[in-house]
Amino acid sequence: MGTNSKSSHASYAVSPTVTTDSPSAPVGLGTESPPEPAVLTEWETELLQGTVSEAESPAEVGISEEEGAPPVLAGDAVGAGGDETYEVVAEPAHSAEDGAGVEQPSEGLEVPAPDQQAVEGNQPENEDGTDASGLPAEGFEVEEPEEEETDPPLTPVPDEPPVGVATGTPVLVGGEDFIDSQATLVAYASADGPREVLMAHVTEEAEGKLLEALSVSGTKMVDVQVEEEVKERLALDKEKQLGELVTKATTSVQHKLKDNLPMSEASIQKHQQALDAVNSVLSSTDLDDAEKEMAQHYLDQLNLVGEKINNGGELMPHFEQFGHMVTKTVTKQIPAPADAPEPGTLAAQLRDASRIKATLDAQTGESSWDGTSRSKANGKEYAVDLGDGWSAVYRPYAANDPSKTEFSMRGQLEVHAPAGAGHGKELVDRLEQLHLVNQPMTAAEGEWTYLANNVAAQGLDKGAGMKAAFAEAKGLEDLQVQELVHQQASTLIGLDEDALHYRVKRIQLEAAKTVLPKKVAVLREAVAKASGFDSGDALAASSGYDPTPAAVGGWLTWSRFDVTGKAAEVSKAFSGKSLTHGIGGGEMMKVFATGVLASTEKRAVMGIGGGVGMSEAADKYSGGANSVFLRVKNTPSHPKGGLLVWDDPSVLMRRSDYYAYDGDHFGAINPAGGKSMHGMTRDPMKIATFSQSNNEIMFRDGIDLLGAEAPSRIECTYAHERTELLEFFKKRGITHLRGKAVEDVVQSAH
Repeated sequence: MGTNSKSSHASYAVSPTVTTDSPSAPVGLGTESPPEPAVLTEWETELLQGTVSEAESPAEVGISEEEGAPPVLAGDAVGAGGDETYEVVAEPAHSAEDGAGVEQPSEGLEVPAPDQQAVEGNQPENEDGTDASGLPAEGFEVEEPEEEETDPPLTPVPDEPPVGVATGTPVLVGGEDFIDSQATLVAYASADGPREVLMAHVTEEAEGKLLEALSVSGTKMVDVQVEEEVKERLALDKEKQLGELVTKATTSVQHKLKDNLPMSEASIQKHQQALDAVNSVLSSTDLDDAEKEMAQHYLDQLNLVGEKINNGGELMPHFEQFGHMVTKTVTKQIPAPADAPEPGTLAAQLRDASRIKATLDAQTGESSWDGTSRSKANGKEYAVDLGDGWSAVYRPYAANDPSKTEFSMRGQLEVHAPAGAGHGKELVDRLEQLHLVNQPMTAAEGEWTYLANNVAAQGLDKGAGMKAAFAEAKGLEDLQVQELVHQQASTLIGLDEDALHYRVKRIQLEAAKTVLPKKVAVLREAVAKASGFDSGDALAASSGYDPTPAAVGGWLTWSRFDVTGKAAEVSKAFSGKSLTHGIGGGEMMKVFATGVLASTEKRAVMGIGGGVGMSEAADKYSGGANSVFLRVKNTPSHPKGGLLVWDDPSVLMRRSDYYAYDGDHFGAINPAGGKSMHGMTRDPMKIATFSQSNNEIMFRDGIDLLGAEAPSRIECTYAHERTELLEFFKKRGITHLRGKAVEDVVQSAH
């Protein structure tokens, strides 16, 4: 969240989990060694052994009517109306020896031997510059026609992301390698020029492809004895459980302060129980200096808790149990000396996890980073050398035990460009080196992601019909791979393992793109039946169907048609209720400096730093740190200050990325995180009935406070805070929020 309230709660479970294996080739097609294969498939092995028959003649493998042109594979429409046609043109094969200015033959065509090709200087037999076979004649330069863009990207990739914008520029990447198919380009300001970084969240299903691209040093660990300073609790503290008792009292009272509730008898009793235990220890006559310091530390905290019980007021600072530093000999594992990377892979090292340590200017909202500073995290990550000054950092699922490490960081990927501007498109291109899809998302791919998100959000994935649809979609892709392999068999036979594996990856990617319209049609039909529509066409024609993402702050969100198509019903369900988010005193200006309410994980890389939310550390282990959270409350007519209010919850409930609990679960989505996941729901109608004061709704990444998701009321604590915020809006040229004058939106309790 943006300030003093629990701030981060989101999940991988919100995102679609259906995957298609569509890995890509490394950057520099035809000029670099292909990646080392993991395990060759059965038909790859057969191709190597020469047991697969060659493809038919060019006329039989789908060559287009124009001689010499590559095969054209057409698919049915996938747009909202389903009446357009997307054509996917198969790329011609290139080798490292390709000559400049000479167009290469299509994949699947047999290349004439050198003694059969035209002698240099001979004139072409045809006017279009081809010989009798329809291939370009030697020495004759053919102008390559411009490729028509039949399905443009949903989000164009900028050459230069705007410098200093803390939220970055979101882009959509095709395929299903990333959660919500989304990546963010951030250009931090620095003394050496912009530091441009791509950030994304890799799905657990795509991790195998990424790890296959790495040659990891440091995976072999050796034991070493080292002297290390560690923080330990005192034996007396553990025996008397003082730390536990004071923590319980503090947490209990803190919850009452956060929700502006009266102190309960249970909170008062917890405080008294802890106070009695601490005073009992302090009355002992044989305490050493460390034990006296420990007891006084706890007494000071309990005095603060007692003051809050009697007088209320602002939230208490974060409390930590007492510990003292001791030097101990400990056994640690460190990476063994690194070996040279395996051929065709990227040199990588396993190390302790970290995050970008940026700085945010509270007045301007500009984010800066020196390119090297990083904060510590509990887990492991791979540092990857991409060559030429490029690098990547990946925090894997497999190497981070969810019961012991920070759950919210698993799957996070950073790709770093050299210092300077203008690397936006290459940052996306470089994903190919990691065997991840690196093409901007098209409208056809966008509809697949939209449907998959709705399946997850509406809980439609449990039915047999939906499972069958996903299986059929995967089967269509597998058949397309087999067809392309058959067409191109003559160019595959005889390749070594590396080259064959590389070509197969290209075929899989081509197959995924070619068959996508058919896959979308299958999924749309299944979703329609599962949600009560007569057909996929009827669903696509319905008022709520919108397979186009919405830009909100620094992120992109997909809507859910069961909300957008039934807005009146959703509004009625929330009648008399609002969504709210509590802001600590004096922090409102800091929130609006960035224009977004950001999750703990997003805040960390924006430069906002820690200590803002109530349970940031716990949220990283529960998985909640990837989201912000709001509460359902009876619409407050005269609320206290420090509050954001959405009186029309449908503004946010249209999103497909939220989940909720009628109680405080720390936004849990980690089954091994120690927080209960019982009662999780994504149903807006159930959320509208929440009655517990500590209920929570988690929205992934954050909420746009200045655009389409802006709150209907901003309740400042004091009049001077309202004046400062209105002056801020005036300087930014902001006069209205969601059509309402800012003077009417910004209010003050005093």
